[in-house]
Amino acid sequence: SSLPSCLVGPPTRAFKTFFSSTEVDHPTTMGDEEKNPFTVLVCGGGNGAQVATAMYAARYSTIAVSLYADEAAKWKAALGDDDYELTLDTGKVIKSRPDDITNDPSVAAKADAIVLAVPSFAHGQYFEAFEPYIKKDTVIACMPARSGGDILLAAKLGKKADDVIFVGFETLPWACRFTEWGRKATILGTKGSILAAVTPPAKTPKAFSVLQGCLGVFPNCTVSPNNLGISLRNPGAQIHPGVMYGRWCPEKWDGNPVDEKPLFYQGVEEFSESVLLGLTNEVQLIRQKMEEMVPGLDLGDAGTLHQWYLDCYGGQMTDDSSLRACMNTNPGYRGLTHPCKEADGGKFVPDLKYRYLSEDVPTGLCFNKGLGEILGIDMPMTDKVLLWAQECIGMKIMVNGKMSGPDIVKTRAPQATGIHTLDEFLKVSKIDKAAVAAEAASQQPKAEKKAPAEGEDQNPYCVLVCGGGNAAQVATAMFSARYSTIAVSLFADEAAKWKAALGDSEYELTLDSGKVLKSRPDDITNDPSVAAKADAIVLAVPSFAHGEYFEAFAPYMRKGCVVACMPARSGGDILFASKLGEKAKDMIFMGFETLPWACRFTEWGKKATILGTKGSILAAVTPPSKFPQAFAIMQGSLGVFPHVTESPNNLGISLRNPGAQIHPGVMYGRWCPEKWDGQPVAQKPLFYQGVEEFTESVLMGLTNEVQAIKKKMEEMIPGLDLKDACTLHQWYKDCYGGQMTDDSTLKACMNTNPGYRGLTHPCVEAGGMFMPDLKY
Repeated sequence: SSLPSCLVGPPTRAFKTFFSSTEVDHPTTMGDEEKNPFTVLVCGGGNGAQVATAMYAARYSTIAVSLYADEAAKWKAALGDDDYELTLDTGKVIKSRPDDITNDPSVAAKADAIVLAVPSFAHGQYFEAFEPYIKKDTVIACMPARSGGDILLAAKLGKKADDVIFVGFETLPWACRFTEWGRKATILGTKGSILAAVTPPAKTPKAFSVLQGCLGVFPNCTVSPNNLGISLRNPGAQIHPGVMYGRWCPEKWDGNPVDEKPLFYQGVEEFSESVLLGLTNEVQLIRQKMEEMVPGLDLGDAGTLHQWYLDCYGGQMTDDSSLRACMNTNPGYRGLTHPCKEADGGKFVPDLKYRYLSEDVPTGLCFNKGLGEILGIDMPMTDKVLLWAQECIGMKIMVNGKMSGPDIVKTRAPQATGIHTLDEFLKVSKIDKAAVAAEAASQQPKAEKKAPAEGEDQNPYCVLVCGGGNAAQVATAMFSARYSTIAVSLFADEAAKWKAALGDSEYELTLDSGKVLKSRPDDITNDPSVAAKADAIVLAVPSFAHGEYFEAFAPYMRKGCVVACMPARSGGDILFASKLGEKAKDMIFMGFETLPWACRFTEWGKKATILGTKGSILAAVTPPSKFPQAFAIMQGSLGVFPHVTESPNNLGISLRNPGAQIHPGVMYGRWCPEKWDGQPVAQKPLFYQGVEEFTESVLMGLTNEVQAIKKKMEEMIPGLDLKDACTLHQWYKDCYGGQMTDDSTLKACMNTNPGYRGLTHPCVEAGGMFMPDLKY
């Protein structure tokens, strides 16, 4: 008989290539919880940098670094001893304080991640200043990267660049503003999704966990296959210089002041459109040539300007039939004018040193021209705009048609770092022809990919947390610090008791980072109809209760809801499908292998502490094509740790379930009729450390039978990836590797695992002796 497609489904391209392929880093899941030290540096002192600092400092060790004049000292003085107050577009308010605000680049030695929220012309200054101190595996993210950010990093860091992880974002995540400089800011809107590429691509899982965890649920970080695609996609490299040239070049402007500031985007007419089309078509020639020279190279994100508008502003423009129509009818552009300076008589002249030329030409247009020159592509429109623009900004970049002027070193052109051949370019870009060809040959279908939204919106998001135990209260407190959160307990009167215990107070959650979150859920209830509000539902209840919640929520759940079980145990997706019926096809089920944290109440219903967090955690999504969306939601909710590591399908999670084998197997091994006479015992036997030869044989029988299921499934469904359904012995080595003094056998792993020291069988007292609790 055939299995339903929702159960197995084909592995998706984004799944395989970026998160679960054996060709990428796939961290083993941690069997125990630790305090995961994490420090993030935020570079800059503007709107974006202060917002990022306040957001990250709420949960992590955060240091703000500004190398611009005395900006750091001014910010530090403005904040004083107070917390920074950040108002989110969800309506929540975060109060936090960075560990430091400094201009000392040596703090890079402490950083696990460095986020640059500074103008692109300053990136090189920060890279150069951090180079002596930066440590291996640091994630370095530029928001935005503009063009050639990965190449600039390689030039400034030298050999060290081989040991760090570069992430190029297409744009900033938010629209934001100060309400009181250095002390308060507001996020006006957040992008729904944002493109980002990682160099080297094998590090994408780690980089995305770190950055999605820092940013939160929105924007959804969307994988772009390589930083070259991000570079060639850069719209500012074409739009800003192109529109400026179209209005102020000698063919269109006589040099005299004008009566009013011309409209910038909405003023684009036939001539300016022809300039923009020339620039974008020349970028397409670069794309085509690169894809010819490197078979399998995916530059799909480097689309035309017209396609960029359709991707980013689709549905917002009243006419999207042409590039000019898109720009003229985009409501977000209404009233925006050319950058101008006042002249005599109340008239205006163009500001030809504005960032549209002074930044976007060196860091964007020059990259395009430089790469085109390496590839031998004729770029007449780019040449025309560049020659005019370099005069405007007082630079000599292109001389006699070549990127060889004295100011070339101040640009992002590949020639600025001594790159003059395609092989040199590919080496620095970490584009391996053989690896690219091999990946393309796998011909895996692509996962669903949201088009990045250029406009910022207030993204409504509501999460339900099910349960009232340790984990449910921790999740509720964590999520409600940033999002609309409703706690739901269907167990007896638990919801009413929790609501009464909390009263009008905030819940206080102490993280394992030492930070304290104070938050309050929107409601604590036993009413399942609140599922109608949910974008995500997180079940942190015992697995036997999952069906009760699924059944109760079924009438109310809305399409596209992400339902995550922590943990899912075995067959969670099948139970979900049976309880929701046809509705299950419209939902996204996410099965986690285990809980993310070790945690405890310090005051029931009011305070809790996270003792440790797993470094990584396996999770699978049904249907698999929805993994990117589910990952963004859950990694963004949980934070940087645990890294959500994708498992190809929920069948792998089900068969991997160690509790299904270890707990019944060890209980049988000690208390079955062959081993126990039914009489009380003098002391509670050790559970894991008491495993001996007979019990090991039981466990080996169970795990080998699971392997037989795995083998049969893989035979019946060619290509089905059940690698995570490993043996118990392998599971111990994956999860506790390095902690056990002897891992040569399954018994040795269990006997010598220090986390199991002293743990005994569940027993009940019987006249001063003990009987097994066989209903445990």
